[in-house]
Amino acid sequence: MNALGGTETGPAVFAGAVFVLFGGALLLWTASCVCRRVPVAHSASPVPAAVLASLFGVAFLLLGLWCFARI
Repeated sequence: MNALGGTETGPAVFAGAVFVLFGGALLLWTASCVCRRVPVAHSASPVPAAVLASLFGVAFLLLGLWCFARI
């Protein structure tokens, strides 16, 4: 056991940080593209691509928060 209470704390912090950073970056990228009216993904319809990217961004943020809550 480590000082924080368990051997799973380190990987949970790392995974949570990665998920939160990726989800936040994906949401910022999507919002930036939508505001500038440029495609979110090449060769994709603009509205479904923005909606899908936003849903995945929120899902990754929630997953990261869940990892932090498990500490």
